[in-house]
Amino acid sequence: MDEILDILEKDGRATVEDIAKMTHKKPEEVKKAIKKYEKEGAILKYKAVINKDLIKDTESEVRALIEVNIVPQKDLGFEKIAERIYSFPEVTSCYLISGTYDLLVVVEGKNLHTVSNFVAEKLSCLENVRGTATHFLLKKYKEDGVILKHKSEENKRIAISY
Repeated sequence: MDEILDILEKDGRATVEDIAKMTHKKPEEVKKAIKKYEKEGAILKYKAVINKDLIKDTESEVRALIEVNIVPQKDLGFEKIAERIYSFPEVTSCYLISGTYDLLVVVEGKNLHTVSNFVAEKLSCLENVRGTATHFLLKKYKEDGVILKHKSEENKRIAISY
């Protein structure tokens, strides 16, 4: 991958001047390359990795990883059913994967009930869906290459003695 893209992938806030210094290129050349990548769709958006555990007064959302087994459509393969699934607003990511299941779908909802309703009422009842396995995300340790710090919690476990 291009070194400009490498830098932006690691730090979307890197300035044109910073990138120019790191790559030994002229700022105009870096700016032109970035515009080209944006126009071609290689750069889709810039985002921040947010550690929601450290933000006070925010509603915690539930995230689930759902493995989906589907029947590919004749002459269309997995594309149309994947498109149908990733079009739901609850779906934040959708991947074609190898293994027992065909798709890995990442879903977010306000609580366990909303996610389970999505699976039961929207996902599982689709014509080409043969089965699902839902895994609820309990705690994040690392996301997009960034290690997440957690609120310091006292060890609330009861000591066991024999």
